[in-house]
Amino acid sequence: MNKTPEEIIKGFVIGATGSGTGKTTISLAILAYLADQGYKVAPFKVGPDFIDPGHHTKIAGKISFNLDSWMLSRQYNTRIFNENTKGSDIAVVEGVMGLFDGIDGLSEAGCTAQMAKWLDLPVVLIVSAKGKARSAAAIVQGFENFDKDLKIAGVIFSKTGSLRHYDYLKKAVEQNCRTKCLGFMPRNDSIVMPERHLGLVTADELDIGKNVLSTLTSMVKDHMDMKGLINSLDAFESAENTEPEISEFSEEQGPTIAVARDKAFCFYYQDNLDILKKFGAKLVEFSPLNDDKLPQNIDGIYFGGGYPEVFAKKLSEKNKLLQEIKKQSVSGMPIYGECGGFMFLCNKLSSMDEMQKYPMSGCFDLNVQMSKRLRSLGYREITLKQDTIIGKKGDVLRGHEFHYSSLENYDGSISNVYHVTTRAGQDISLKGYQVSNTLGSYLHIHFGSNEGCAKHFVDTCKWFKEKKNKDVI
Repeated sequence: MNKTPEEIIKGFVIGATGSGTGKTTISLAILAYLADQGYKVAPFKVGPDFIDPGHHTKIAGKISFNLDSWMLSRQYNTRIFNENTKGSDIAVVEGVMGLFDGIDGLSEAGCTAQMAKWLDLPVVLIVSAKGKARSAAAIVQGFENFDKDLKIAGVIFSKTGSLRHYDYLKKAVEQNCRTKCLGFMPRNDSIVMPERHLGLVTADELDIGKNVLSTLTSMVKDHMDMKGLINSLDAFESAENTEPEISEFSEEQGPTIAVARDKAFCFYYQDNLDILKKFGAKLVEFSPLNDDKLPQNIDGIYFGGGYPEVFAKKLSEKNKLLQEIKKQSVSGMPIYGECGGFMFLCNKLSSMDEMQKYPMSGCFDLNVQMSKRLRSLGYREITLKQDTIIGKKGDVLRGHEFHYSSLENYDGSISNVYHVTTRAGQDISLKGYQVSNTLGSYLHIHFGSNEGCAKHFVDTCKWFKEKKNKDVI
């Protein structure tokens, strides 16, 4: 069967020599340029990142999906890529860390290069020009020879001092490398993205203005050969979606799950929400920052991660909402919170200077203390030690942990339902706390690692809905 022009797509991965090269800024600039030129762009992000995909989504006008070769299988990644490139002109995949940096120093597992090969896409390599001239050619040559199975479509230099500086770099690369130079990004302090303790400021808080978008677009238009890059790319066909519809009941029969969504709670994998809907859940969003009560007729609540500590004072003043959440928890409603959402389900949240303790919903009799230093970071695998609202005993999920806070007063009285290991298989003390049908942890899980666990959460909410209706009768 012949494909229509709408089903023919091009794509590339944006990789870098390492972190801090300006990869994200250049990725956003390329997305802004392509959108400005009228391309229908499908953005993606490699790794367990919530912030970059939010910025991708706002600029490209299409939801950016995470791809991850440790949390998710090759089959899952390729399916998500194929499903979400359909109807687009071009796919842009922003990598993570350095091009070959993965879960260890011995294999490609978890790195951007591995994902590029899984998707059969070439890489645009970002190299920082700061303090470099001819030596930049040695770096490019090393990257193009390191993995013969990887296709490199070209190099873009970031942090370039001037057009003359770029000319030095370009001549050096042309003399010594096979890789084509696609241009450069000059230094420009006006487009430096603001950061806070967990990384860049989220797209929910930072509205990238028209002037910045115009500057980003102009920098690509004036200094990069994007048309040459696009013309050099091989087209591929979007694959048909062979994933069957799994929901056992209609939206009317299924449970309604409230999803906390605002500036304080904005860290969600889009897949997680889509998978819940696939299994029959109706999702309704609400804002703990702005709403005084929960949505009506709900059967479960999902609190994602985010920055509750930044908005702790305002959240603590939502007395009616906090009381209602605690009441629903006591009633047995399935409530799931991860990282920032878990912190909101605790008793109190202390500021970094310990001068203020803000009351939260109190579903868990635990107090959270913010810290100025990173408390934990890394991929995690959990095995459920007992039946929970997101799965049965023995079920395994994968996710990641990244937080600047810790618990002050855990005394062992709350059930720990998680057995957690690092990506290397080492046991760690990260816990999953369950009281009644309220479950919380610092872990951000990806339901794509075990879709049956998402189904179990939906089924548990469906059970609560039926129980609630029987009680009314």
